[in-house]
Amino acid sequence: MASRKQTTSDKEALDFHQFPQPGKIAIAATKPMATQRDLSLAYSPGVAAPVRAIAENPDAVYDYTSKGNMVAVVSNGTAILGLGNLGPAASKPVMEGKAVLFKRFADVDSVDIEIEETEVEAFVECVRRFGNTFGGINLEDIKSPECFVIESALRDALDIPVFHDDQHGTAIIATAGLINAIELTGKDIAKLKLVLVGAGAAGLSVLALVQSLGVKKENTIVVDRDGIVHDKRDDLNQWNQRHAITTDMRTLNEAMVGADVVLGLSAAGVLSQDMIKSMAKNPIIFAMANPDPEITPEEVHAVRRDAIMATGRSDYPNQVNNVLGFPYIFRGALDVRARTINEDMKIACAHALAELAREDVPDEVAAAYHGARPSFGKDYIIPAPFDPRLISFIPPYVAQAAMDTGVARKPIEDMDAYRDELAQRLDPTAALIQTIHSAVRSKPKTVVFAEGEEPAVIRAAQAYQNQGFGKAILIGREQQVRRNMKLVGMDDCTDIEICNAMLSDRNPDYFDYLYARLQRRGYLSRDVQRLINNDRNIFSACMLALGDADAMITGITRNYDIALKDVLRAIDPAKDRRVIGLSIALSKGNTVFIADTNVTEFPNPEELADIAVEASRSVRYLGFTPRVAFLSYSNFGNPGGERSQNIRKAVQLLDERGDADFEYEGEMAADVALDPIAQQMYPFCRLTGPANVLIMPAVHSASISTKLLSAIGQTTVIGPLLTGLSKPVQICSLGANVSEIVNMASFAAYASGVEAV
Repeated sequence: MASRKQTTSDKEALDFHQFPQPGKIAIAATKPMATQRDLSLAYSPGVAAPVRAIAENPDAVYDYTSKGNMVAVVSNGTAILGLGNLGPAASKPVMEGKAVLFKRFADVDSVDIEIEETEVEAFVECVRRFGNTFGGINLEDIKSPECFVIESALRDALDIPVFHDDQHGTAIIATAGLINAIELTGKDIAKLKLVLVGAGAAGLSVLALVQSLGVKKENTIVVDRDGIVHDKRDDLNQWNQRHAITTDMRTLNEAMVGADVVLGLSAAGVLSQDMIKSMAKNPIIFAMANPDPEITPEEVHAVRRDAIMATGRSDYPNQVNNVLGFPYIFRGALDVRARTINEDMKIACAHALAELAREDVPDEVAAAYHGARPSFGKDYIIPAPFDPRLISFIPPYVAQAAMDTGVARKPIEDMDAYRDELAQRLDPTAALIQTIHSAVRSKPKTVVFAEGEEPAVIRAAQAYQNQGFGKAILIGREQQVRRNMKLVGMDDCTDIEICNAMLSDRNPDYFDYLYARLQRRGYLSRDVQRLINNDRNIFSACMLALGDADAMITGITRNYDIALKDVLRAIDPAKDRRVIGLSIALSKGNTVFIADTNVTEFPNPEELADIAVEASRSVRYLGFTPRVAFLSYSNFGNPGGERSQNIRKAVQLLDERGDADFEYEGEMAADVALDPIAQQMYPFCRLTGPANVLIMPAVHSASISTKLLSAIGQTTVIGPLLTGLSKPVQICSLGANVSEIVNMASFAAYASGVEAV
């Protein structure tokens, strides 16, 4: 089978790791360090107080230091991904990446530690000496069978959770999927005939976990590269020997006959269609080799329509992805200050994942599928890795298991409050963007990049296509585009389509379309032909209007208002819609939408009301329930002023219309709009919580607000997103970088073919 296409170039990956500063993680202070008093409290003499408290009560270290939320990601680089033994220094990018995943998915801080030691006892002793300074140890990329000994020894030596993710992460996710697959097929777990293909650390750990759930050893066949693991072999280590069976069978072909389940953790192409044909009714096939599975879903479904299939890949349903497990296991373990991660906690995590897949999918998850709400079934037995419910759903199960088994130092008294606290830890920036990206991957779209000769646009188009979002079309002169491809380190033989406006076969059609629109606006035919030939925005907008693309990106080299005027020559606003700019401000725990940030300079009351309707429509489609606040410098008439009167009239207009399907209130100051406590000063306030849609009195206030938030830091601002057009167009900011362009392209693609955005 052909290997999976690489989604990023080496240069792009190297640049990502090197700029704007080397590496992927940094240390940030959690307390203010601005004054002499701050420094005195942080260090001498103030630090003496927690030192004495910890000396008197060692467990107080969790109260006064970061230990309770700090994990060490530890490796010696002897089994780096699929690259082998490349040493500890080479493993550092991977370990930093693991630290990033801990933070992104579960708000766990972590430090990577690479140890220059391959001898087991020396490695264990090294980690033992520093281990208890952390709340937990995540072992990573350590080769088998040494990893078994190392983890076991460190679990005995340390009074904190020690977890080798290569072993247990895949095991937990696969077990969750198996629980649901068994439920769907009605099979009896005690009678399952199971074949494990691949007897490495991950495979044996999966086997141990499913056996703890009831799969019988006598019904299990393990197959390694030398065939079936049987009791006549003399080449087995002590871990494989435990699974040796008495049998005359010697090959994988024989083992697969009549099997109910096959778990693959080996290599691409190991399973054949004939093997799948020979399996029992309603076979369960987990082909988890990466980057390419033992057999693809297409190959399985060609011969077995009754199969349930899972892989390790994100482009197929039911992805067995370790990121579904380790962040949340450690989150739950750390929050109860667990002494270890035991089997009950792993099983609890597996059951939690299985249960989550059976839950009704909420709106914010359905939004990732353009409203095609996934439901429990053959193609949805494992939650998606970017499901925002994971952070609040999984850790409580793990924490409860730790409490029930007596390894929790600090039991949680109010589990409902704990779930609410967990939900606030999710990074809203990543959650929103990943929701959009997942939706676009499920329904790829063709996006035309109007400024196709720009190096940043070329790289963004390549990234858009490589990430599986759809097809990219670059508008520009082919020779210049390919020259710039070489300058940015891209292969100029890329499969990205390049379209020269002047030479396009569609040029006459675009002329006819645009001339019909502009002939009564003072444009002569030669003027329109010149626009089609020479203005890439006009050409791209015509391409979009006539259905040759699904969405359009521009703005990198032109001011926003100029780009918008170009687009409006070819594309109309949608019926009963208002064109607005909608910016998204995201900070930890908060997502706020700000409108109108780019289109109407001084909106009158009617326009303000329409802006609120348009913004709430788009916000709802992005998976949020809109609560709209009309902002001013005044609160409900105090103090008064001309601008606040406009805003007050806009609220009155919405009241008179009576058809608004969202909460709204105003005029009000920003602090009152965002603070439910402050809202209590006004008992008549109709908002049921903090506003998440802020309607600004004018473009200048909206622009100042969003740019100030972005410049100060701690807030990510996306957009402004252009909404209200009959066709999806996004206008990037001048000089936008590659990531910003790709994100705007994904938002444009997300809106393609739908009414709401």
